[in-house]
Amino acid sequence: MLGRRKIFVYGIATFTLASCLSSISLNVWMLLASRVFQGLGSAMIFGTSMAMLAIAFPPGERGKAIGLNVTVVYIGQSVAPFIGGLLTEYFSWRGVFVATIPIGILTTCISIWRLKWVWRRPAFEGFDIMGSLLYAVSILIFMGGLSAVTSGHGIVAIVIGAALFVVFIRWELRVPSPVLNVSLFKTNRAFSLSSAAALINYSATFAVTFLLSLYLQYMRNLSPAQAGLVLMALPVTMALLSPIAGRLSDKIEPRKVASVGMALTAVGLFLMASLSEHSSITSVVLNLMLVGFGFALFSSPNMNAIMTSVSPSYYGLASGTVGTMRLLGQMFSMGIASLMFALYIGPQHITSELHPVFLKCLTATFCVFGCTCVVGILASLSRGKIIPQAERISES
Repeated sequence: MLGRRKIFVYGIATFTLASCLSSISLNVWMLLASRVFQGLGSAMIFGTSMAMLAIAFPPGERGKAIGLNVTVVYIGQSVAPFIGGLLTEYFSWRGVFVATIPIGILTTCISIWRLKWVWRRPAFEGFDIMGSLLYAVSILIFMGGLSAVTSGHGIVAIVIGAALFVVFIRWELRVPSPVLNVSLFKTNRAFSLSSAAALINYSATFAVTFLLSLYLQYMRNLSPAQAGLVLMALPVTMALLSPIAGRLSDKIEPRKVASVGMALTAVGLFLMASLSEHSSITSVVLNLMLVGFGFALFSSPNMNAIMTSVSPSYYGLASGTVGTMRLLGQMFSMGIASLMFALYIGPQHITSELHPVFLKCLTATFCVFGCTCVVGILASLSRGKIIPQAERISES
């Protein structure tokens, strides 16, 4: 409604200011409040960046552009822990926030200078404040309950959060200008199933590095730094192959490429379920590379499918949906891992006596993730052929 470029630039500026406030925080409450504003800035950035990318490239070139975007993201994820460690070691935790300030200022200036194209709706529509509040509160309560699912109040929170989300959906179907166009999910099969596939994929993969980090430190006696180097095989593989996957989705139907990627990810997860205390580091690295290969084949083409399946007026919604599916999936993934640990190990520290139980927990969790990916393959294949919205309009 206001223009994507404007929200994008305001988002970077908000994030940069919040980083400055975080670096000079006087207490934990000021730091938490600053982090909330960082989250607000991030939402403004990631809710608009993919929309601007989609509008800047036609469907035949969009996959390549999205692939390069995903590559940059995973390069960042690969080097960030190492750089963050150095900054913390030599400049304390405040150095992590200080380092983002000049980058944020530079990015803001470049965005103002180079992002000339502006799109906005012809007239300002009403904003769904009640729907926004219902959505935020329902997600907050649900995820809070998921983090404490083994307790009674955690289950109650999950039920309340789910009930509020149902109320939110019913509200969105009635209001004239919904914050989330639920009817798009009902009428656009490709969009809804592509979004569901993204949610499933992130739910099955995000906790992999967390679980393998524990495995490498407890079962293979690696230091945290050594474990981190091994785990870099996953994001590095994804960074290298995402541009190729994106270009493939321009030549081959995204549904097929993404489904193959999901299948490879499932195979990698099931192979991880066979890890033992005698498994070699090489086998761990190869499994990570297989999962990374699968995720690269899935991520860029699936994102391409989501953005291509809607008209330009819905690019903002689609971009926000991509981010929401990613973050919800990541939280679900950690929730599943936490639940499995609670069922198998409980509130105990992982000692050498518990290593056999830990391995059983690891095996069961990776099997759950692998089965989740199988469901994701079905969702990916069921979405049908992705026809660019412009083609649909011309055909009609």
